Amino acid sequence: MSLPSRPLTLEVNGIVHGPLDVPDDAMLVDVLHEWLGLTGTRATCGLGICRACTVIVDGDYGSEEVPSCVTPAHDFAGKRIRTVEGYAKRDGSGALVALSPVQQAFVDGFSFQCGYCTPGFVNAATVLLERLARSPVARSELEAAINDALNPHLCRCTGYVRYFHAVRALILATPGLVTN
Repeated sequence: MSLPSRPLTLEVNGIVHGPLDVPDDAMLVDVLHEWLGLTGTRATCGLGICRACTVIVDGDYGSEEVPSCVTPAHDFAGKRIRTVEGYAKRDGSGALVALSPVQQAFVDGFSFQCGYCTPGFVNAATVLLERLARSPVARSELEAAINDALNPHLCRCTGYVRYFHAVRALILATPGLVTN
């Protein structure tokens, strides 16, 4: 007996994939791992609580974080998705040229230990920076904005302080994200 499936087409990191024959009950994280070979999005709790599975969905009104372990893959049909694999710049041979500003800030700040939760934190910080680029936050509200963005994400190693400090330093170093 086979599971009912149907075609799925979605855009991940700027590349259109599909139509793929995907079971109706498959979660996006499974499609990313098994069909597309993109394993940077972590499958951890399976409940959408830890947020290591977070991807970014780009829409007409900005980007949003979505937990991919509890959201059916077919809910993403026709949507634009970003995963942690889509940020670093590579040359024609595929060699790494530069990390994204968020990724580099995390490396510079020694923000992670095991790295399992890092893709979710990268996506959360990326969404926050994009939001602040559209609508800067007052300096007096910066810490609260960072807390709101990072608090849903769980980390067992660093206690969040390093992620917080790296995001704060990056925001303060990026012109136009904070107002006086």
